[in-house]
Amino acid sequence: MTLDARTFFSADYGEARAKFLSAAADRGLEHTAYLNPHAKGPKGEDLTIDVAVLGPADARAGLLVISGTHGVEGYAGSGAQIGWLRSTRNANWPAGVKLVLVHALNPFGFAWNRRVNEENVDLNRNFVDHAAPYPQNKGYDVLKSAIVPPDMKPETLAAADHALRSYGKEHGVFALQEAISQGQYAHLDGMYFGGTREQWSVGTILHIVRREFGRAERVGIVDIHTGLGSYGHGEIITEDEASDPRYARSKRWWGDVRSTQSGESVSAHVLGSIDSGLIAGLPHAEVTAGGLEFGTYPTLEVFQALRADNWLHTLGDPRGPDARGIKAAIRKAFYPDLDDWKEMVWKRSEQVLSQAVEALANG
Repeated sequence: MTLDARTFFSADYGEARAKFLSAAADRGLEHTAYLNPHAKGPKGEDLTIDVAVLGPADARAGLLVISGTHGVEGYAGSGAQIGWLRSTRNANWPAGVKLVLVHALNPFGFAWNRRVNEENVDLNRNFVDHAAPYPQNKGYDVLKSAIVPPDMKPETLAAADHALRSYGKEHGVFALQEAISQGQYAHLDGMYFGGTREQWSVGTILHIVRREFGRAERVGIVDIHTGLGSYGHGEIITEDEASDPRYARSKRWWGDVRSTQSGESVSAHVLGSIDSGLIAGLPHAEVTAGGLEFGTYPTLEVFQALRADNWLHTLGDPRGPDARGIKAAIRKAFYPDLDDWKEMVWKRSEQVLSQAVEALANG
């Protein structure tokens, strides 16, 4: 039977959750829901991280697949997870491998179409030692007023964009990207804010991996993202240097892997990432982690959508007259609701997950 990839994707968080739970139940997976105690959805609904597990509890090998680390990016990851569960090609699961699907790690961001969580924290910058001095991002400090302008007036945005272009001309485009997106811990109302304490979602995912993979000797991690790269292209991103054994394993598993350490990737090397946090949380296991990043639209368009959304929630009114256009723009920036893009996301996701399963099953 030919699968229609469009049916795997959803219009909002509520539909995505319902589809995920239905697909997991139909496959007989064990389900656990973690209720967000700090926030509700835009209609006052509960928000949960849902975990579905397949395979033996004492498996020596396991695959972790995460959607919605950056909430609004959850449309793609959710679709990939639902497609994996619905595909009959994946029905014959290897006996010695455990599958753990974490749906909507940032349910607030998914429900509200935000990249960050209820405390304006980027979860992919929150895996740091909060008892130690925070890393500094001097480039962000210089550009703060351009990254987070006081209003959305055309003249204000024009001046902000000029400042960003000037920095890029002086220091280089990659230095500009790093200054903006590497992560920062000093500006609570800013973009790419890593937080000043461990977030609920971070504590929850660390609990999940320790519980589910406590006996595992080998673990694969695929964290699905959107917003960087060419339209529909799925890049496997590693944070490991070329000399690291994890980098070599990633290459064996997936072939074309791009390292943030060497500047190969569409992503800058970030602070406090989920990959680094989960690897540290599984010290007993051989971990192979990759971020699967799907391109959407040009970087400037994505940044402008993020900047407007940050203003809306920190200085504006999320329920005011500006909200509709801004929320539509950020949703589009991270989720092109188009058939060809969905097909590309599904096919590439299935390929990447199948390669990971094969590598884990074959030892």
